[in-house]
Amino acid sequence: MTFEKQDLLDIARMPMPFGKYAGRPLIDLPEAYLLWFANKGFPEGRLGRLMALALEVKIEGLEGLIKPLKEG
Repeated sequence: MTFEKQDLLDIARMPMPFGKYAGRPLIDLPEAYLLWFANKGFPEGRLGRLMALALEVKIEGLEGLIKPLKEG
């Protein structure tokens, strides 16, 4: 998976636009929720790519790298 620096800022700050976790930043979505999307299919476009990236960050245990971006 390739991503841009802006993608890391976006998963830290972009709110989930729909569903049970609407309004929550993508990086704060529960891993189980992101895994469900991974199995069923992420949404099309940028949102889906960012959700997949958020899942990768969580799986690799890199959430600590994203936390400072949330506060900026």
